[in-house]
Order: sequence, then structure tokens, then C-alpha cells
Amino acid sequence: VLVDDGVATGGTARAALEDLRQRGAARLVLATPVSARDARIALSSACDELVCLETPTWFHAIGEWYVDFRQLTDAEVLLWLERARRERTAAHGGPSARAPDGPVPMTFRVGKVVLEADVLLPADARGVVIFAHGSGSSRRSPRNRSVANALAAAGFATVLFDLLTPGEEAADAVTGRLRFDVQLLSRRLVGVIDAVGRNPELGVLPLALFGASTGAAAALVAAAERPAVRAVVARGGRPDLAGAALPNVRAAVLLVVGGRDAVVLGLNRTALRAITSPSALVVVPGATHLFEEPGALEEVWRLAVDWLGRHLASVPEPV
Repeated sequence: VLVDDGVATGGTARAALEDLRQRGAARLVLATPVSARDARIALSSACDELVCLETPTWFHAIGEWYVDFRQLTDAEVLLWLERARRERTAAHGGPSARAPDGPVPMTFRVGKVVLEADVLLPADARGVVIFAHGSGSSRRSPRNRSVANALAAAGFATVLFDLLTPGEEAADAVTGRLRFDVQLLSRRLVGVIDAVGRNPELGVLPLALFGASTGAAAALVAAAERPAVRAVVARGGRPDLAGAALPNVRAAVLLVVGGRDAVVLGLNRTALRAITSPSALVVVPGATHLFEEPGALEEVWRLAVDWLGRHLASVPEPV
């Protein structure tokens, strides 16, 4: 099945069909949402089946038929294909919640506590990203899971873990103290970093952290303590809570904040001035603190994939 975003002249589609035929494809299906009438007629003989939703009488450009015609990254395409595969599997009675290549449950012992985690490990992973969620959240956060899936599709292993035990989380729902205890959260994160470093599969990979809200502060404190951390991405984070640790961070730091999250944006701008390592602040227009607006979270993981791809692939400076 050859998929094209639209067919204008049909030249590239024909070349792709001919190449696939030469490679031994027994049956070729060309699928496209829109095509010029002449091109559709010409391509009908080059494939066994042509599926086209629209063949307008007047056709000028493919982009005219899209509300959003921006370029997509490979990570985005892989993510949506994986989602479609899982939805189709679920619709036919298959194991939707836990696909064969889905998250693997793990536990990490940090001091006297055992923290539960979900790990995605794609084949030939080019790095590992440990997540530190924000206050009141957990490893099951749909936002962090969305980012983790996108990173895994882009070739990064991901570790989503609970910073608090179930008992601590239940008690903290009343008091609200532990979720803002950045020193406690960063100690737990450092413990997981060390445990991941000892893992035979994950420990050989370059390491990055992804933090949200107060988890971003914990990630920056942990990065200052563990030079093995080569990159940090913060989504709607509170880097200001990392305080005196900020100038000691050697990792490349990306701060991503919603344009409508005015207070947090101001705190990130102040924190950025204290970070001496390679760093950047990116504002997502129209997004609020949780990036719930259409396309906002997708922009976060596009930025994360690009940042991690550049800084985990580079050779770290000597400490």
C-alpha cells in the first residue's frame, strides 16, 4: 500500500509504484485523499487498485485541501501509525492495553521505598529518557504517556515512574506536602538514574530527563548531581524551584512553556538566566499550563524529539 498526501501530476507516485513493482510487489494499492482528475486516470494503469476520496473538477494545489498542511516528522508518522495499529487490534478483540511492544513494568528500589515504573525500549534505541512528573500526577499521566510514546517512536527508550509510593500518594492527596518537596523528589530521581545506569540494556544509552511542573525542578537538581545526564526537557516546568542547583547543571536544557501560562513563563525566563549550560526557552503560542489545546502537546514532543536528537547524539564535554 503506497500512501500519498495528494496527487497533482502523479510523477512521484508513478515512480514509487514502478520501484515497488521492480522490488517484487505482487499487488499495489495507491491510497490518496485527493487527486487531479488527469493524474488519477493516468495512475490507474500503474497500480492494481487506486483509492481516492476526492477528485475535484478544478484542482490547483494539494495544500488547498488541508486545514493543516505543515510538514510532519518521522516520529509523528510512526506515532500515528502505531496508534492506528493498536486501535485496529482492539477493534478486532486483540490486546489493546498491552501490545507486544508496549510498556514493560519495572520497579526501582531507592533507599527504603520501591517505585513502580513503565519502560518502553524500542529496538536500536539511541538514548533513554527518564520522566519526572509534576505535582498530583503519576506515571499514568496521559500527557507524559503521549510524549513517551512519541519519543519511543523516534527511537528513544523511556522510563515513566512514580515519584511517590501508593501510600505516600494517598496521604499526600490530603496534605499536599510531598509533591512540592523538590529535595525528596530529586533524591528519588537520582536513585532511579543510578538504577537505570546499572541496567544492562538501559545503562549503555545516553541519558536525558523530561520533567513537568515540579518534576522539572527535580530533574534539574538531579542533572546537577549526575553529570551523566546530557539533556533536560521541561514542559510547563518550575525550574525556579531548583534554586542554587541551576548554575551547576551541565546538561543541555530546553524549557517549553505555554504562551498563556503567564506566571510560569515569567519564572522560566528568570531561571533561564541562571542556567549556564546550553539552554533555550520555547513558548508554544496559545497553550495553557497543561497544553490541553489542539496541537499544543504535539508541539511539545516535536520540540523534545529535536532537542534530544541533537544533544544525545553529540559527544559530551569532559567533566
